[in-house]
Amino acid sequence: MTEYVVLVDKNDQPLGLMEKMEAHIKAELHRAFSIFIFNSKHELLLQQRALSKYHTPGLWTNTCCSHPRDGESLEEATSRRLMEEMGMTTQLVEAFSFLYKADVGQGLTEHEFDHVFIGYSDQKPAINPEEVESWKYDSMSNIKKDIEQNPDRYTVWFKIAFDRVDDYLNKKIQSL
Repeated sequence: MTEYVVLVDKNDQPLGLMEKMEAHIKAELHRAFSIFIFNSKHELLLQQRALSKYHTPGLWTNTCCSHPRDGESLEEATSRRLMEEMGMTTQLVEAFSFLYKADVGQGLTEHEFDHVFIGYSDQKPAINPEEVESWKYDSMSNIKKDIEQNPDRYTVWFKIAFDRVDDYLNKKIQSL
């Protein structure tokens, strides 16, 4: 099945559709989402991207990420993809969004309007091996330290979103 992404402007207004690989080759801005799942110990569920992925294979990243389909809401897309990649369901809340553009190798560029969702679950993932090589839970402080020491082990979008998720959670805690 040919996959398409929703092209957007800098305000996330839809402009049309483009085949996914073409959008990554041409560095076209498109809609995406990233999911961060935490367990009851406040540890983040990380996934290691499958070694067969078309870009950034084997890198560690947030729990799940992808693109909504044409006509699919972000809520529908995040639930669908979390089940497809990690075999999990949980309630998700959109925390924030951000724009980024980064070379991900092999002549591909990620240029995304990325919506970040946060959820909580103690469910054990049932990973899809076509998408996910491995997974682990770890504390935000351990992850932050490892990103500083080994930045090449992580996807570019995860490194951008990580600090913002940490700030978001800290502000949420302070407001309680």
